[in-house]
Parts: sequence; structure tokens; C-alpha cells
Amino acid sequence: MENYEEEALEQLVLAPYIQKSTALRGKFRYVGGNQFRHAFGTFAILLDYHYIDPVLLKASMIHDVFEDVKYVSKEEIISLDEDGPKVFDLVMEVTRKKNESKTAFLERILKEGSTHAKVLKCADRISNLTDLHSDTFDKEFIKKYIEETKGFVLPMAKEVNQHMLFELKDLIKKREASLRLSTHFWPLHRKED
Repeated sequence: MENYEEEALEQLVLAPYIQKSTALRGKFRYVGGNQFRHAFGTFAILLDYHYIDPVLLKASMIHDVFEDVKYVSKEEIISLDEDGPKVFDLVMEVTRKKNESKTAFLERILKEGSTHAKVLKCADRISNLTDLHSDTFDKEFIKKYIEETKGFVLPMAKEVNQHMLFELKDLIKKREASLRLSTHFWPLHRKED
């Protein structure tokens, strides 16, 4: 298995997708950092779970490009290499459509998304939850984010990868505990301000 993974990754040409993802540098993430680093984080999570499909890995590098950058075109992506058209299609599956609510977006992936779309969304959410800290972000945002994860992303993970499901549940528990702790001690911090 390990040799197969090594051989598959040796064949992976990621440079054109990394170059396209540089358009995300400086694009602020509400959960912290920027979208460029988040793309690499999502990619690393997929590798950590032994995903080696080139379309999935390439899509992870640019999964936020069409939501956050206006000047990258479909033609640019589909012409990058032989995987370009499939990468574009996968990225579109996990891209929020204009006027689509967050709930409708997540429900669409859960109900209609391909296995790759669900795996990518799970890796994306693991990255986001890892960066979500209660001492930095609005408590109501965190609560809503956790509820979205429970309602839509956990069922995706249950369907596609039990290990991701376990990690997502663990991250939720940690964020909920952190919220309880920060809410409990918030008045003490407030008095010191």
C-alpha cells in the first residue's frame, strides 16, 4: 500500500494548481490566516488520510478560488492539464453558487455531491475547525459553525470516511468545551479590560 501511494504521488504534477492557488494569498479567512495557506492545509489533510487521487488533490489546492477570486476562469483551470476538466467540475461541486444560502449549499453537497465532493468538504471543514478558536471568534459564529458541521458535514463524513468522522466529532467536542470554558470565564476577562 505504501509503495503504491509513493508511486502515485511521484506521478502527481501539482505545480500548475499551486500557481493558480497563489491567487488566494492575502485573501482573509474568517477563521484565521488566509485562503492560500488553507488550501495547503486541506491538501495535507487529504494526504494524511491517504487520498492519492490526482483530481481530488488538485481540486483541494483551488477549492476556494472561484468563491474568493474573480479573475480566475474556467478555461484557465480546464486547460492546466488532462485532469483540468474533472478538477474544475469537482471544484464547482464544492463552490457556493451565487445567491445560494450556506444551508442550501451544504445540503446540496450532502444530498447530491459526489464522493470526492464530500471527502473534500470534510477535509475543508477539518481545516476550518482546527483554526477556529473561541478566544478569537464571535461565540455565536462558532455555535452556528458547529451546528452546521453536525447537521451537514458529519453525515457526509459518516458516508465517506469513518476516520474523518471521528476527527470531526473530536474537533466539535473540543470547540464546544472551549466555548463553555470561555463563556464561564468571560466575566472575569471582562472585568480586567
